[in-house]
Amino acid sequence: MQTASPFENAPETALEWHRAGTGAALATVVQTWGSAPRRTGSQLVVSGGGRIEGSVSGGCVEGAVVAEALDALQDGNHRLLEYGVSDADAFAVGLACGGTIKVLVEPIGAALPVDLLEELVQARADRTPVSYEVNLTTGARRLARGEFPERMRMDRAGLEDDGETFVAVHNPPLRLVCVGAVHITQALVPMARTAGYDPVIIDPRAAFASTERFPGETLMDDWPDEAVEKLGLDSRTAVVLLTHDPKLDDPALQAALKADVFYIGALGSKKTQVARMARMRGAGFTEDLISRIHGPIGLDIGAAGPAEIAVSILAEMTAVLRGKQP
Repeated sequence: MQTASPFENAPETALEWHRAGTGAALATVVQTWGSAPRRTGSQLVVSGGGRIEGSVSGGCVEGAVVAEALDALQDGNHRLLEYGVSDADAFAVGLACGGTIKVLVEPIGAALPVDLLEELVQARADRTPVSYEVNLTTGARRLARGEFPERMRMDRAGLEDDGETFVAVHNPPLRLVCVGAVHITQALVPMARTAGYDPVIIDPRAAFASTERFPGETLMDDWPDEAVEKLGLDSRTAVVLLTHDPKLDDPALQAALKADVFYIGALGSKKTQVARMARMRGAGFTEDLISRIHGPIGLDIGAAGPAEIAVSILAEMTAVLRGKQP
């Protein structure tokens, strides 16, 4: 199974090392065949002193890529490299068989303009989804916003149909906002974290939102509408309402309906959902907006108990994120 974080810090590290005067090159997996150890878009940063951070192959070809990156820092040219990963090397990093990868090496400043990298790093800091487009032959580069919707939705970097244009996806980290520090939340939060979400738990009730019940998690004891205003909601955020109490759920629900969050789910029976939708109509929301509320929350898998309900919620969030469910 290929593994990679969709929000590794390679661009930030490359900019930091370049500014420090050591020089830096970014190596990016642009294409894979077979059981490649790292997914397309994975990155390795190499400094002029040979320091590295990140990975393009889980260790299979890093040494060769580092050597090419150091040469690229000397001559200022980008490189497109192709490597085959043997079955033996693949087995060493936990794969059943080998594969082939193409890696683009870009020295910062000479090939990848510093101002373009700075713009990319700032967009990532601002939680602004952007794509980085580079022509592998000519080296023409640009950042794009609002383009490649399918790639952005699927977090899928790769080559376009022309075989020359590589598009890297830079989406903000996924975020889960849980309103209600209840038993389901205790099960859902660690599952979501494993799936790549950054969870936040909102509950003004101190007995519920305690560090004893949620060790190491981000807890907010504000009223839900105030909390989500502080957080800011965007297209990479899922909002899950689990308190069963309209006084707590509804303020956050209204804030979520006004925002561009990708998922809104609310706990409760079908009868509860009907009443909830009526309250939202009374608050002036349109039917199109109200239809975005998933309730009763979660996929219908016959869940029994908090843990299985949490599984159903995370499954539904994933289905909506990846376009498998409206």
